[in-house]
Amino acid sequence: MVLTSIGSVFGPIGSAVGSLLGAAIDSRIFGSGSADGPRLKELAVSGSSYGTPIAKHYGAVRAAGTIIWSTDLVEHKEKSGGGKGQPKTTAYSYSVSFAVALASRPIDRIGRIWADGNLLRGAAGDLKTGGELRVYLGHADQQLDPAIEASLGPECPAFRGTAYVVFEDLDLSDFGNRIPALSFEVFAGSGSDTMVDLIGENSIGASVNASFDELMGFTYDGGNLQDVIGLIDRLEPVTPHIAGRTLTLENQSAHLTAAPALLAPPARWDEGDFGKDSGVSRQQRGPQPRFGGLRYYDVARDYQPGLQRTLGASDVQQIFEFPGVFGASEAKAVARKAQTRSMAKGETISWRCTELDPSLHAGALVRLPTEPGLWRVDSWEWREKGIELELSRHRTAPATSIVSNAGVGWTPADRHAASTELSMFELPWDGLGYANERRIFAAVSHTAGRWAGAALYAIQSGALNSTGQSLTRSATIGTLISALGPSPCRRLEPDAGLILECADDDAFFGTTDAAGLAQGFNRLLCGGEVIQFMKAELLQAGVWRLSGLLRGRGGTEEDALSGHSKGTSVILLDENVTPVSEQGVRMAGGEGFAAFGSTDTEPAFASVANPGRSLRPPSPVHAVARVLADRAIHLTWTRRVRGGWHWPDGVESPLVEEAEAYEIGAGSPDAPNFLRRTAIPRATLSADETTEIGGPERLWVRQIGTFASSPATAFLSNVGD
Repeated sequence: MVLTSIGSVFGPIGSAVGSLLGAAIDSRIFGSGSADGPRLKELAVSGSSYGTPIAKHYGAVRAAGTIIWSTDLVEHKEKSGGGKGQPKTTAYSYSVSFAVALASRPIDRIGRIWADGNLLRGAAGDLKTGGELRVYLGHADQQLDPAIEASLGPECPAFRGTAYVVFEDLDLSDFGNRIPALSFEVFAGSGSDTMVDLIGENSIGASVNASFDELMGFTYDGGNLQDVIGLIDRLEPVTPHIAGRTLTLENQSAHLTAAPALLAPPARWDEGDFGKDSGVSRQQRGPQPRFGGLRYYDVARDYQPGLQRTLGASDVQQIFEFPGVFGASEAKAVARKAQTRSMAKGETISWRCTELDPSLHAGALVRLPTEPGLWRVDSWEWREKGIELELSRHRTAPATSIVSNAGVGWTPADRHAASTELSMFELPWDGLGYANERRIFAAVSHTAGRWAGAALYAIQSGALNSTGQSLTRSATIGTLISALGPSPCRRLEPDAGLILECADDDAFFGTTDAAGLAQGFNRLLCGGEVIQFMKAELLQAGVWRLSGLLRGRGGTEEDALSGHSKGTSVILLDENVTPVSEQGVRMAGGEGFAAFGSTDTEPAFASVANPGRSLRPPSPVHAVARVLADRAIHLTWTRRVRGGWHWPDGVESPLVEEAEAYEIGAGSPDAPNFLRRTAIPRATLSADETTEIGGPERLWVRQIGTFASSPATAFLSNVGD
């Protein structure tokens, strides 16, 4: 189409559009070379260079943006430790507030945000780290941002007409204490209306009735608008339609549904250097670069480049790079249509006639009286004796839908924020540190999703006060699927086992041997009982059978004798449970603890299970009542100590309590009807006392510790003299 002169009717811009949609289109659509079009950027990230153009976005795109305001880094200190035997440490973290300009036209919304390639904001709008995000859509009435206004004062602009985001106090712990490389998912209208919006916003003297249905997004970052329209035209051709003084750009495909007109026979005249005898000149170009594929931004690959190749083979193939967003199937369909057009461009005809149907215009299909098939009007030009038409062979693109695949690419998981779950419990003293300190532990788990740890707080008078500790490791926690029966705790039970289910399918339990059990491996807290297991068997995802049990470890045989019901909590006692600092224990008192993480909306509260267990001495063992000849009873037992769980042979266990003391009683330990104290592990009851008690079978003994008394141990009686 040679429309430069006609377009000049509409002024210089009309002339430029006419020239663009004229002869230049032919050379632009199917140029030579193996690659064509602007090079696609593999990954665009935010910058702060002065003078960087702020792009306009249409549809759904991934944009980098430009940092337009920032504060200095803000330092945060958190002190922890400092108890007995523990150094005091100070942890530093940093945050920053800054703004990023995204578009120089209004947008609809912001979707995901990537930081250093990972998701900083998910599709649901959740930030994956600490801080606050505010989005300004670029409308003419948007207000000042409070953080920028506080920093700049009266000089603060509202950036009206510019879409931007503000991060306030963004936690930089995950990014090496620097502002990460950012990119944003931007939604701004419909990508199919890109040309309509683009030309309308630039006040070109032409109306547009051309959509690009397959196009999902496009970014215009300045430059020659004529070149941009030319790029789009190569995949979705447009034709000009002139009515009076109005120039309208329309989809070329819109004219393909009309019935093709039959042209009049060719006319002969001497003007020009072709077709003097017949009025027809045929041109058959040699091998031309065939449209071999389309490289684009694929929405299924998080807007990273994708490639869709066309069918068939050619000596000269051309890959066209188009900086627009498509789905894989849509890109394949667009490439197939472009390939079909490129195959038809090799055959053209110049046709002269004395009359032209006024309904015909560039882009219309016609039939020729002397040539088979359909031909498309590419251009027409007035001559002195008639009209000269440039026609090209038309081939119909495949009408069937095309299914394609975007391929496999790495995309960061969009995990929702997980909620912290807290368990607090006290364990028997392990013999390390000081015997007069409670040993309270925290075990945290979390729901499925993203979890970055939690801070531990002590509850004091209903308020949360920081203990200075962070809980960063997720413990292995489950529940009994079936009840675990009682045990006398006398020896290893190789055939005994328990079945538990963990909320985390990735939970793991290891296997050990007798030597490992002797070293304290594979310990569990089941209710109030400490259990060791030898063998672990995975039954299904998250469900384990643990067998070869040693019950009642650490002086918890009283809990073992009671057994455990279905649903009892089970916690693996490994390095993932966190001992509470001495300061934290003192702060909590009896009110409990709370854990609160960056992904939590509410704190997780827990009271301490088995309180006082680390200060309570274990019950005596080997309690024997011997009835003497005079009916007196001689009582003996063996002392155990807190922390002395290995109990080596031939060595007297050290006395952990301030003094050695015992209580001998009869009846209920809570309300005994007979009670005697002694400082040695033996005693003799007279015949009269035996008669008062009612027999040796009612007797028990317990150790009196510095802070608490042990559970009572019943005497084994009637063993002879």
